[in-house]
Amino acid sequence: MEQKPPLPPFTMETASQKVRMAEDAWNSRDPDRVVLVYTEDTRWRNRAEFPVGREEVRQFLQRKWARELDYRLIKELWAWRDNRIAVRFAYEWHDDSGQWFRAYGNENWEFNAHGFMQRRIASINDLPIKAEERKFHWPLGRRPDDHPGLSDLGL
Repeated sequence: MEQKPPLPPFTMETASQKVRMAEDAWNSRDPDRVVLVYTEDTRWRNRAEFPVGREEVRQFLQRKWARELDYRLIKELWAWRDNRIAVRFAYEWHDDSGQWFRAYGNENWEFNAHGFMQRRIASINDLPIKAEERKFHWPLGRRPDDHPGLSDLGL
């Protein structure tokens, strides 16, 4: 069976690596790429939506990134144990009227033995912000290695 290293049980180093890999994938805003890290029968809770399986997740992500324009995300490891990782994150985006938002949240992830995420539970809150309050200014795509993380930005 295919594997998605790093594999559980996680250490601080491998959990941090998994978090950065997830951040990079989500910053690609490519649903076809992102869904490949989840099990075929993955189960999610994202706000009030409950997608099950890769295809429902793909459709969810397509809707998300069609609505959340110029999306930029930073994830930070919060805790880990065995095959689970807890993450806090923030992302900035604007709607089609030009209103900017910063979304804050937490995710709990559970992985199978092959390193695929089988469960994702996310709690997210949106805060309208002014364009001049934005903190994420890198070009669309992967966050540069020298860009501050959440803690460095006081988030």
